[in-house]
Amino acid sequence: MTYGQIAELLGEGYTPRTVGFVMHASPDGTPWHRVLNAQGACSTGRVVLPQDKQQRLLEQEGVVFDKNARCDLQTFLFIPKAPSQKLKSASLYNRKSSTRGEKR
Repeated sequence: MTYGQIAELLGEGYTPRTVGFVMHASPDGTPWHRVLNAQGACSTGRVVLPQDKQQRLLEQEGVVFDKNARCDLQTFLFIPKAPSQKLKSASLYNRKSSTRGEKR
């Protein structure tokens, strides 16, 4: 999936950049390496060491990258079964019901 796809599924208020920030802070076990940018490339080079870790993990799963370090999204992009349906309780954060910061 791409950061943009996840942002679209989550709905209003989420952007690809927001998804990236949250993925960076995600707990161990989160498949962060399976999220690419809209060009089919890895965007973790300045964040993850070694810089090619994401690409190497994806290559181990069978994803093929070209000489420009991009994969063909037509071939490797995951599309949910019902892309037009918004996830009802989707959230990148584990929130407790709190009204802190909300305007009434």
